[in-house]
Amino acid sequence: MNSKSEAFILWFDEITKEDTPIVGGKSSSLGEMIQKTGVPVPYGFATTAYAYRYFLNKAGLENKIKEILMELKDPNDTKTLQKVGKEIRELIIKAEMPKELAEEIKAAYIELGRKLGEENPFVAIRSSATAEDLPDASFAGQQETFLNISGPEEVVKKVKECYASLFTDRAIFYRTQKGFNHMAVALSAAVQLMVYSKASGVMFT
Repeated sequence: MNSKSEAFILWFDEITKEDTPIVGGKSSSLGEMIQKTGVPVPYGFATTAYAYRYFLNKAGLENKIKEILMELKDPNDTKTLQKVGKEIRELIIKAEMPKELAEEIKAAYIELGRKLGEENPFVAIRSSATAEDLPDASFAGQQETFLNISGPEEVVKKVKECYASLFTDRAIFYRTQKGFNHMAVALSAAVQLMVYSKASGVMFT
């Protein structure tokens, strides 16, 4: 697969902010910083929107998810919202990751360790939601991040849990309120080396 849009995995130094539809805002911003600013960003890779859709397709989940979502008539009906969200997340977590996708994620993780000269390095797995037709939609803070993950099998497992977190109650509520098509949104998972910092902070400009 040569085309970025049909790759399962893209390394941070292969992506820029133009790739937001493919890897979401978070992953594309990491790539942009690495390529354009010289800021020392911990290295890693991103699974693509294509990989997420490939998973849904191979696992036969798309129609099942649509059916469950049809139960939700009113996003303010908290009880139904919670039931629908839980059912979809469990469906995704129980589904098997396609072998070829799982193998590529594991291989990229092992390669990341090689680049670092370390076996089974600790990584953060961060959700980066994307919508091909809604590049400016903000999905920040609605999906999961997993820290201190080590080992290829665990990485694959947590990528799938990131996929499931596209259907947290708050994410479903937000998209329903905004009139976004749930199936138009995809999930990229950024797999990034952990930083063991002495201090951290946030800067607003």
